Amino acid sequence: MSKPDHNTLKQSHMPFKHGASILPSVKIDSYNLRIRDKDGFIGDKANKAAFLEKVDYWRKQVDSHAAAKRLKMKDISKTDIDKILGGDDKLAQAIIWLAIHDFATDLSDVINRFLKEKKWEKTERIAVGGGLSESAAGQFAIAEAMVRLNSLGKKIELRPIEHLPDEAGLIGAVHLVPAWVLKGHDAMVGVDIGGTNIRAGIITWETRKKSPDISNAKVWKMDLWRHGEEDPSRGKALKRLIKMIKVLLESAEKEKIIVAPIVGIACPGLIESDGSIAAGGQNLPGNWEGESFNLAREIASSIPEIQGKDTFVVIHNDAVVQGLSQIPSMKDVRHWGILTIGTGLGNAKFTHNP
Repeated sequence: MSKPDHNTLKQSHMPFKHGASILPSVKIDSYNLRIRDKDGFIGDKANKAAFLEKVDYWRKQVDSHAAAKRLKMKDISKTDIDKILGGDDKLAQAIIWLAIHDFATDLSDVINRFLKEKKWEKTERIAVGGGLSESAAGQFAIAEAMVRLNSLGKKIELRPIEHLPDEAGLIGAVHLVPAWVLKGHDAMVGVDIGGTNIRAGIITWETRKKSPDISNAKVWKMDLWRHGEEDPSRGKALKRLIKMIKVLLESAEKEKIIVAPIVGIACPGLIESDGSIAAGGQNLPGNWEGESFNLAREIASSIPEIQGKDTFVVIHNDAVVQGLSQIPSMKDVRHWGILTIGTGLGNAKFTHNP
């Protein structure tokens, strides 16, 4: 029998597990829940593409007007949509408002269906993340969905995620590990791998009496690669990610930032305890699923040390990690959740540890 390599041994002796259901501050009751109805997965009714399809539908009802031509789905961005909402073109605004109304209706229906699941039934508050949540259009849709749910007797609060969506998936990584692991360090590496973008960053925190205060963790420096525009292979994507992390570590060392030897990774899908992706990674560049590819081992092999200490890697679902970034603002509720509106509709439900 062949011996496991050094990095395999390191990962097997980590003080934390990939995809764990019990974390230092919370229990993960559910994540990556995929509910189907007669039309397919219900989450597909409330993702980014669904909202743009609604804009396109209403645009086509007045296709010959100049306002409609400004709203072609192929070209429009959330920034463009927000500019229209704040502008003077009433016809274009009407198209956007109709899309917001329809999307809010579907979002409330999707959430209502989630709340019927046993693991979601006690949920008191849901943070909504993903790129759409930082736009005015997305925030109006979230607010309307909350009003609709409350009108149905579901006394639940919906609120946009507090951190910028680009940063939340990095900041949440600090809550994947026990605080004692971070003691004596100023920062750690966070990675957020999505269907369109890959982000890597250095997350820093304040230190009080030599212990890390991760309640106000923030991104010190970040690199973002829009791989969706290039359609790279898995190998190319991994190579680019490794380079991003190494450059960030070099920058931190120059600034004398003491980085913990931990890389926290957020990625889509069901995460196995060995760091492999069991399912749900279909939007990633190339094939990342199955036992034949282990992201944790790949990272640890390529970056075996951080500032002279053995590198440990911990991986969890991307919606889980975005949700973890909200822990400091969820202290007043016991049961809460996260929905991330992006390429898909990510989801996770949490209960604070006693």
